[in-house]
Amino acid sequence: MTDAPAGTHSPSPVQPGGSAGSHRGAAPQKVRVAILTVSDTRTPETDTSGQFLRAEIEAHGHEVVAYRVVKDDAVQIRSALVAFTREATVVLSSGGTGITGRDVTVPVVESLITKPIPGFGELFRMLSYQQVGGAAMLSRAVAGLVRGAVVFAMPGSLNAVQTAWNGILKDELGHLAFEVERHGQPGVLAPPPITGPDTPAPPPMPGAGGGVAAGLGRHKKGGGL
Repeated sequence: MTDAPAGTHSPSPVQPGGSAGSHRGAAPQKVRVAILTVSDTRTPETDTSGQFLRAEIEAHGHEVVAYRVVKDDAVQIRSALVAFTREATVVLSSGGTGITGRDVTVPVVESLITKPIPGFGELFRMLSYQQVGGAAMLSRAVAGLVRGAVVFAMPGSLNAVQTAWNGILKDELGHLAFEVERHGQPGVLAPPPITGPDTPAPPPMPGAGGGVAAGLGRHKKGGGL
């Protein structure tokens, strides 16, 4: 696995005004996040990128609901992503976004995306270009909505993950969760209605219960993911 490197220093994010600012103000303070590291050589003990993300996510008051290290293998990557998008609102993946024969994260992520977010890759490569020049083009960082979760696939190096987190993601997790939740998403189950003390509870909906608040990220049985 080889991913284009990126430096650790990023410009301070621009503070949004207008609707973006109001949406950020209405955003949840705690977001459910899953972390996936794609690597043939790293373990949880040596996964500096995953350790960095976990520490930052928790330091900002969010919750890490799942973490896994998998090989550069399309089946393992897809299995982990499908499971994570059922439990988390945001999934952060690092590794496997380069152009070598073992880099297969991007096609797997793209096969799952229902709504692409091209701006993430564009912004990441812009920040990387300021630090490493033309080598930034070797990164195929990508993001998009997978049912009720937003998946971000970043390069695997610690510097690249720091660039993506500090320059793009750090202040936007709540905003992302707000945008995903506020109108619901096609194919994602809504929560059952709240019942009063004298109202019998409806039967549980398929795929609901025990996971993400408001059913976010839950899939209908037979949904094909």
